[in-house]
Amino acid sequence: MPTQVAYLGPKGTYAEQAACALAKLENLSEPMFIPRMGLRSVIEHLATKHCEAAVVPIENSVEGGVTSTLDALWAYPNLFIKRALVIPIRHALISSGSINEISEVLSHPQALAQCTQWLNKNVPNALQLPTSSTSEAVRMVQGSNFRAAIASKHAIEIEGLRSIAYPINDVAGNCTRFVLLNNEEHMQKGDIASFAFSLHSNTPGSLLKALTGIADLGLNMSRIESRPSKRELGEYIFFIDIELKKNTINVKDILKTVLEPLCEHIVYFGSYLNNEMNIDELTRGF
Repeated sequence: MPTQVAYLGPKGTYAEQAACALAKLENLSEPMFIPRMGLRSVIEHLATKHCEAAVVPIENSVEGGVTSTLDALWAYPNLFIKRALVIPIRHALISSGSINEISEVLSHPQALAQCTQWLNKNVPNALQLPTSSTSEAVRMVQGSNFRAAIASKHAIEIEGLRSIAYPINDVAGNCTRFVLLNNEEHMQKGDIASFAFSLHSNTPGSLLKALTGIADLGLNMSRIESRPSKRELGEYIFFIDIELKKNTINVKDILKTVLEPLCEHIVYFGSYLNNEMNIDELTRGF
């Protein structure tokens, strides 16, 4: 049976590259890739069991957490992370015109943000327009000499378009962590565990008590990020990654004994392996 894998489309996005690589790492049976428009749509497609797996970006080294993914994971607590993959991000400016003609630059908001300095220096008067994905931006600049898209070189599949500047990301080491999600909790060992929680009350020291409880166990929190609860001002959800020591830690026990007395709600996303891909592997299609 084919394994249906949803990802942020259309074809040619970094998410598609990550989905293909993660499917190989997991040895998924006959993967069938399903492009969806918008990160929320990708996760909802999995949550409603219209596919068996989904691949979404969760964190960028320049812009931090991908808020749409974090909010959707909190909204659908029955989804679990199976594996993570860090891929290098190398943006290109794609157009059919020359750089001197560009008055509009289109891309996903994260890609625009990752190229802010380069854009301000090289096309300072160009209007920056957000799109649902980098590949959608490429499609939208087709046939226009005054429009350019920010995307991967791999997204150039339309005749007449070419890379007119590369790489244009502000930080050379720019990379994004993608995660493979599915509907089943895995009793597997990994090097990272992820979870999120909201506190019983927004009182002085309440967050400190929760974090101290984790730190007192000798666990390193490699990521701590907050998102508004959307219920009231000043109320937050906290997303935590912890590094696991030799795969001997039972994270669920930690959540129950350390955090449960302090928290209103806890969502466990699972423990999983975190892989990294270099630019050479990405270029040759892994």
